[in-house]
Amino acid sequence: MSHYFYDPATGHGLPHDPFKAIVAPRLIGWISSRDSEGTLNLAPYSFFGAFATFPPIIGFSSEGRKDSVANIEATGEFVWNLATRPLAEQMNRSSAPVAPHIDEFELAGLTPAPGRNVAVPHVAESPAALECKLLQVVRLHTLDGEPMDNYLSLGQVVGVHINEAYLKDGLFDTHAAQPIMRAGYRADYAEIGAMFHMFRPSA
Repeated sequence: MSHYFYDPATGHGLPHDPFKAIVAPRLIGWISSRDSEGTLNLAPYSFFGAFATFPPIIGFSSEGRKDSVANIEATGEFVWNLATRPLAEQMNRSSAPVAPHIDEFELAGLTPAPGRNVAVPHVAESPAALECKLLQVVRLHTLDGEPMDNYLSLGQVVGVHINEAYLKDGLFDTHAAQPIMRAGYRADYAEIGAMFHMFRPSA
């Protein structure tokens, strides 16, 4: 069996960097925030994940100290919104590189629904949203200790919004919600496909 190997420090030698295609699909960090003057911001991040359950903790990483990070540091709050196939175009519109005073909710034609435990609104059209309080913003460093222009924001979930249409017998119907994910190169996205059950061994 033949394998292609490369050291990222010296380059991949391929037409396009395969890293984001290998670490895929990735659920999208569609983050809403509010600056200290009240201006709303909504932006998708391709590096996003859940890191703990009790209490629930999620995080996203920004390449560059963008408006979302600045807003979250200023207010200590943000909301993650589930990006879905029906909302794909609006999510994409919210990624436009616009000035900080531009409200991406308005730009994308989305409805800001008020938060319950945070002052940041969520996307009313999204099947689910997680209200978060900031735990920390971590500036990433390389192996040799050099600071990178990458910022990991970690938040504890303090409120959960679920559209009841997606609750079936008390379970959130992930398949019906149609989440979309980053999957590969610059314009590649994926939808959730077939799902299957596999239980963890007891011993």
